[in-house]
Amino acid sequence: MKKIRVNLVSESEISVQGHGVHTAYEEMAHSLEIRDDVELIRGQFGKQVDCDIVHIHTVGPRTYRKLFQKGVKKVVSAHIVPDSFVGSLLFAKAWRPLAVLYLRWFYNKADLLLAVSDETVNDLKELKVKVPIEVLYNSIDSSRYKTATIPRAEIRKKLGIPADAFVVIGAGQVQPRKRVDNFITAAKQMPDTHFLWIGGMPFGKIAADNMRMQKMMDNAPSNVTFAGIVPLADMSSYYHAADVFWLPSEQETFGLVVVEAAASGLPIILRDIADYDTTFGKDALRQKTIKNAVEVINSLREPHEYAIWKKAAGRIANRFDSVASAERLVGLYRNLL
Repeated sequence: MKKIRVNLVSESEISVQGHGVHTAYEEMAHSLEIRDDVELIRGQFGKQVDCDIVHIHTVGPRTYRKLFQKGVKKVVSAHIVPDSFVGSLLFAKAWRPLAVLYLRWFYNKADLLLAVSDETVNDLKELKVKVPIEVLYNSIDSSRYKTATIPRAEIRKKLGIPADAFVVIGAGQVQPRKRVDNFITAAKQMPDTHFLWIGGMPFGKIAADNMRMQKMMDNAPSNVTFAGIVPLADMSSYYHAADVFWLPSEQETFGLVVVEAAASGLPIILRDIADYDTTFGKDALRQKTIKNAVEVINSLREPHEYAIWKKAAGRIANRFDSVASAERLVGLYRNLL
């Protein structure tokens, strides 16, 4: 069977990284590069690439030019909806109407739009997107997260975390919508538990409420550690240095870090929001309030309860493994061609 030539594009490859879209792009690239029925060309910004399909992950000025290349099919992964900007970038509520118009225009230039969750489909329909939409969940090579390359004790020593501490880990950009403030508030109520957050503010001074976020990190209690942005290759080691994963975010299109943590064997705690209903569902513990989160975290100190939710995390990891996802993606490519 003839190889499909795919130009996979994400501006994160040459600009800001340390966020979920870049991870999703890297994971997809990896899953396609190991196949023998796809020839993958990364990037090549500003060039007319000899290919069958251009597959775009970001919506900036470097990628929108790819939408005008003639003679190829255009696939766009919709990681971003208008509400993704609110609580992420400065003054987003003010320029949200412009984002709506731009995203509507951008997404309607595609031949096929890939929504990263069922909830994202609803957002895209509200955006008045008219092109065909398929749901293709973000995925990872879960085998790369099953073991740690850096020993648990070494990571904890590096971060100044006691070797015998019960550790709750969270991951993502430090921004209002991730509700890192909830993470810190819970830590204040649980002085016998250590809280570790992986991620920073890769967009710097244009990140939403960046001065308040920095002050919040600087004044966090002693049982909270902000490790900053960690190389993707080392993420599994940081997950394995923890005991439980908690993402208190109040808005997500998917949440790839959830799958990474699940593949690392950590029980998963998430805010009870509709974004997760058809993705992680009942395989993750759901919390509505900080008090509820504290109760759930404490419940996982009990070995039997921990084992139940560790097994549930395994189901999440299996469901979103990149091998099956890449097979479906290539099938979508062939149907489009």
